[in-house]
Amino acid sequence: MKKTSPEKIVFIGSGNVATSLSEALKGSFDIIQVYSRTLANARKLAQKTGCAFTDDLKKIITDADIYIIALKDDAIAEICKKIKLPGKIVLHTSGSTAMSILENISNVYGVMWPMYSFAGKAKLAPNTPFFIEASDKKTNYELTYIVKELKGKPYYLDSEKRAKVHMTAVFVNNFPNHLFTIAETLCKEAGIPFNLFLPLAEETVENISKQSPSLCQTGPASRNEKKIIKKQTALLKPHPDYKEIYKLLTKSIIKTARGRKKL
Repeated sequence: MKKTSPEKIVFIGSGNVATSLSEALKGSFDIIQVYSRTLANARKLAQKTGCAFTDDLKKIITDADIYIIALKDDAIAEICKKIKLPGKIVLHTSGSTAMSILENISNVYGVMWPMYSFAGKAKLAPNTPFFIEASDKKTNYELTYIVKELKGKPYYLDSEKRAKVHMTAVFVNNFPNHLFTIAETLCKEAGIPFNLFLPLAEETVENISKQSPSLCQTGPASRNEKKIIKKQTALLKPHPDYKEIYKLLTKSIIKTARGRKKL
């Protein structure tokens, strides 16, 4: 159900998350201001959304309906010590920061965390999972409404469970991406195009969409092929950090494979 008039939103933050959310909400809501510690960043996002901007917390407009804090976790804590917005809906977009951090800003507050990688992306994908937590039923309804306007899927979790989901997302997204970064470095050293490995990466994702990842594990560690593992470890001698990662992951895969055989 549409609102009779657009609600006013102030964005506190101007990074990838704020940019993506503000552009997606533009039209359904009235974005009236962007705050950033860097004036140039605030201006850049404000130009995209057609609103005011500031780098001064004392100049944040106080008659908006909703305030979305889209900042790094440490910056959220800092902001929460400096602003008061009683009676206004204040929410943050962090996966790991507890909702309770907002209780000194307002008596109505919540969390709306999109489980999505915003690296270089300006637009949210449809059906992005949003994890919601709210101080009261009315705010919960409001956050659900925002998520649906974003064409996302709302899920309702408390701060403790959301933190565990965020941690798990690190294993699903951040760690694999770092492994891809290592692979790219090794490819450059060997004079091999990294894109040769893209079909393999795509096949891996395709496989785990059909069955448990534990059933898709292949490679020398899953078969505990000690000679190959020793040889590959030696090849990583020029990269001690990569060697330690290889050894740690290999050990974990061997242990997991043994556990499955006992079942």
